[in-house]
Amino acid sequence: MRAEAQNHAEAVRKSLALLRQRMDWETAPHRLEEFNAMTEDPDLWNDPDKAQKLMRDRQSLSDAIDTHNAIQQELEDSIELIEMGEAEGDTDVVKEAEEALKALVGRAREKELEALLNGEADGNDTFLEINSGAGGTESCDWASMLARMYVRWAERKGYKVELQSESAGEEAGIKSASYKISGPNAYGWLKSESGVHRLVRISPYDSAARRHTSFSSVWVYPVVDDNIEIEVNPADIRIDTYRSSGAGGQHVNTTDSAVRITHAPTGIVVTSSEKSQHQNREIAMKALKSRLYQMELDKRTAAINEAHENKGDAGWGNQIRSYVLQPYQMVKDLRTNVETSDTQGVLDGDLDRFMAATLALDVAGKSRAEARGEE
Repeated sequence: MRAEAQNHAEAVRKSLALLRQRMDWETAPHRLEEFNAMTEDPDLWNDPDKAQKLMRDRQSLSDAIDTHNAIQQELEDSIELIEMGEAEGDTDVVKEAEEALKALVGRAREKELEALLNGEADGNDTFLEINSGAGGTESCDWASMLARMYVRWAERKGYKVELQSESAGEEAGIKSASYKISGPNAYGWLKSESGVHRLVRISPYDSAARRHTSFSSVWVYPVVDDNIEIEVNPADIRIDTYRSSGAGGQHVNTTDSAVRITHAPTGIVVTSSEKSQHQNREIAMKALKSRLYQMELDKRTAAINEAHENKGDAGWGNQIRSYVLQPYQMVKDLRTNVETSDTQGVLDGDLDRFMAATLALDVAGKSRAEARGEE
């Protein structure tokens, strides 16, 4: 087997070893048997919250075992085909098997990273909030481009995307937008996107065709499920209703159905304007609890990831990623130095390389912090 194929096979083996380590492979089958036995308890659904958590945990472990075994089997099949093709002098079989092995490396690494999504809320659905920053009409247009980018990314993942609220820009784009994104590990993947995003391009709104720099902020908060309790004192909040319209005059509310909730102690303001007033109130309250929970998570991890604490204004000095369309093509993450010249691909939702690198960096930081605590 050629050296390149051997390297690919070794990379897959390393990912499989890490997967086994993360799921405590020796005890995994026994734990799955225990889960299966508990799901057959006729009294299980007397406590719906406990039952739902059990079913999620069981499915998560079952999926992890199935994923490991599928990758292991594909690795063995690819190696066998390569060796068979080499023995018979069939270069087409060898080439096809080597390509399959190369693709398997990427899938195995992705599953390895997903196994690292074991934070308290990583498996939850998430709220994604986008706000235009410095740059006027330019940044409003940039905010709408970011919104499209994340919707495209979520669709690629097979996630469900629900628009919660949207405020149109005066001339173009959006001032702000909030989405709920639902799917496995939605928060775990998207949490690394919180921060300021900077765009450099030739402005389509400048008759002199000059280069402009625009900023917009992205903040991500986990949806608080029934397993996480957040108490909100009614005396600490103010609830306002108002009329609103979406971009381009769409979704116009003829009654005061939009809801804004202001949390006095923290200054947090959340809105929802896409549903009925009753639904908007529920959505906004859930968003508020998610914001408060995110603040608690940030406090716990401040020593590990100070960047998520120092949000600042959407402008110079606070950006996490730069998108340059002129005078050259480059998207670069300023935390990991991961970059690509495929700017259109990124704006069409190809974000996994950036998320994976930041996740790996965060995990490495946590490991170092834990090691220091043990010393």
